[in-house]
Amino acid sequence: MPLISPSLLSADFGNLQRDIEMLNSSECDWFHLDVMDGVFVPNISFGFPVMEAMAQHAKKPLDVHLMIVQPEKFIHQVKALGAHVMNVHYEACTHLHRVVQQIKGEGMLAGVTLNPHTPVSVLEDIIGDLDLVMLMSVNPGFGGQKFIEHSVEKTRRLRELIDRTGSSALIEIDGGVNRETGARLVQAGADVLVAGSAVFRAPDPAAEIVALKQAGTTSCC
Repeated sequence: MPLISPSLLSADFGNLQRDIEMLNSSECDWFHLDVMDGVFVPNISFGFPVMEAMAQHAKKPLDVHLMIVQPEKFIHQVKALGAHVMNVHYEACTHLHRVVQQIKGEGMLAGVTLNPHTPVSVLEDIIGDLDLVMLMSVNPGFGGQKFIEHSVEKTRRLRELIDRTGSSALIEIDGGVNRETGARLVQAGADVLVAGSAVFRAPDPAAEIVALKQAGTTSCC
C-alpha cells in the first residue's frame, strides 16, 4: 500500500487544529507542508511561524516541500520543526549534491522534486544519494489543479531508473491525486501519494485516506 501524505495547503485554515487532529486519528502516514515564496512559484503559502504551530499539534512525520529559491538557507529551520523529509526542487538548486548532503547531515530524509517539464534523466548521477524523489503532476504553486496525464509514464520511467541503479529512493507524487489517478500511479511504481483536495473536500476525509491507501491494490478502471 502507498503512504498517504495529505497536503495541509488544502486544509481549513480557520480550523487548522481541528483538521490536524483529524489527520492524527486517521490512517495517513505523513503531513505534507508546502512552502511557497512567490518567486520560485507564483504564489505564497505559509512560513515557519505557521509551520511551527502545525508541528506542535501534528503527531505524524512532517513531509516538508520547499517551493522556494535557495532552499539550503532554511535547512536548520526545517530540521528544528522536527521534519522527517525535506524536499527541494532540482530546478532551484545550483549545487544539488551539496544541498542533499546537508539535508542528510541534519538527519532528515533528502528528497528532490521535479517539475512537470523536467525529465527524470537529470537525476542519473545523484539518484543513489536520494531518499525520495517527488514528481509534480501539476504545475507547482496552486492546489486543486488538473492532473497531468504524462505523470504516469514519468513515474514508470523513474521506477526503472531507481531499479536499474539499485537506489532505495521512494517515489512520491504531488498534484491532482485522487482514487483513480492514485491507482494508476501506484501501479506505475509510486510509493507515496500527496493528496490535498481529494482528502479535505471529501465528505469523510478519514475514509478517503483509507480509500487512497488501497489505490493500486486492485485493477483500476
